[in-house]
Amino acid sequence: MKGANRMFTGLLKEVARGKRGARDLTYEEALGAAEAILTGEATPAQIGAFFVAQRIKMESVAELKAFVVKCREQAHRLPTMEGMDCTGPYDGRVRSFYATFATSFVLAEAGLPVTLHGAPTLPPKRGITLHDMITTLGVELDQLSRERAADIAQATGVLYVPAQHWSPAIEALRNIREELDMRTIMSTVEKLIDYAHSPYLIFGVFHNTVFNRMSELVQELAYERALIVQGVEGSEDLFIDRPTRTYYVESGRSELLVIDPELYELAATIPEIEWTASKQVQVTEEVLNGKGHPAFTNQVLLNAAMRLYVAQRVNGIEHGLDICKTIVESGAAAKRYEAWKLAMADHSL
Repeated sequence: MKGANRMFTGLLKEVARGKRGARDLTYEEALGAAEAILTGEATPAQIGAFFVAQRIKMESVAELKAFVVKCREQAHRLPTMEGMDCTGPYDGRVRSFYATFATSFVLAEAGLPVTLHGAPTLPPKRGITLHDMITTLGVELDQLSRERAADIAQATGVLYVPAQHWSPAIEALRNIREELDMRTIMSTVEKLIDYAHSPYLIFGVFHNTVFNRMSELVQELAYERALIVQGVEGSEDLFIDRPTRTYYVESGRSELLVIDPELYELAATIPEIEWTASKQVQVTEEVLNGKGHPAFTNQVLLNAAMRLYVAQRVNGIEHGLDICKTIVESGAAAKRYEAWKLAMADHSL
């Protein structure tokens, strides 16, 4: 323990020498730091200091990759579902519709499996999370075994991962993160655990200044294709009331794509809503049942079409929109959602 702490202290000094003196850790050094943090060899004080120092310095691609690799090693992961991992911030939403939830059932009906994951809300936003929404459906997530979740995913095409149970090493850091009450390196890393070995990734960011760094990281992690989205509240959801900046990443290259809903005659004004977990679920069900507000329905259609395009299931966004409109209007997405909801809430199995 003492030896490990001394090793970690040495690494901590390198990243905590101030804005001018701090240096990025090498990949091997970052692997050592991640190991010490995730195994509890580093003390809470050391971990907190490391998180704050990294926030001041800003994490390098090598550091982020090392933490992702170590977190993946210690997490429970399924064999590949050949689908898409939809990853937004674990601190949830405060003032926007959780379009990615409804979108997932449209994608699954179109033949693209989806992985969603989340946990009880975290700093700094402390908003409504997928965990809150799914709990509202009567699902006891603490009782949902990994085997049961995998069976439901096999049957419905939608996997939900309660990250606190599938990645206990990250969950062990929750108290420290709540006390710091700020974004840490784990805010990025936890979204990239890739619980189902997905070849496709949709990843939300808040600031466009991280586009280059994140596109390099996604390439280092060997996703086949990815879309990095400067989306609603830093999420993976495209805006419907204005253009969205994205980076499309494929085969070692990345390009800026601006997705403008006006081009597809989908732009709409979003109504003012006081969001709660129950309201999120209500609006989701309205959209899937063909009774949603045009803004929210259009947002789901645009996000679904873009994601089908990223996964090369369609030859363009217009083609994707045609497919997604048919899926929603036929009631097929709603039926898939109802089957998933019933399976998730069935605690007798």
